[in-house]
Amino acid sequence: MTLARAASGAGEAEEALLEPLCRAAYLRWEARLRPGLTPEACGAAFACAAAFTAAADLAAGRGGGAVAAFTAGDVSVRGRGAAETASLSRDLRRTAEGLMAPYAEEADFCFRGVRG
Repeated sequence: MTLARAASGAGEAEEALLEPLCRAAYLRWEARLRPGLTPEACGAAFACAAAFTAAADLAAGRGGGAVAAFTAGDVSVRGRGAAETASLSRDLRRTAEGLMAPYAEEADFCFRGVRG
């Protein structure tokens, strides 16, 4: 949770969503582990990958919002746009995949036999 909070920049209001996202990310990575491996065998890579995956899911859920920026007097606030949020989500997922590459099975691989 601590790693996911740091990776996502989640505030208190988002913690109720971040916690189940962390559990789901843990279970997804656990299911992809190569035979005979445990999360503990992956060291810090497993915790970081689960945190980055949860942060990516949270970023995807944020969706960029309707207001990209506003100014009130001397204060200007600029949020992330939808494209920037999608890019962040992709980068977090790519980092998680890279961390777990030595330990996890491919997610998007399907092998089918071909008869000649």
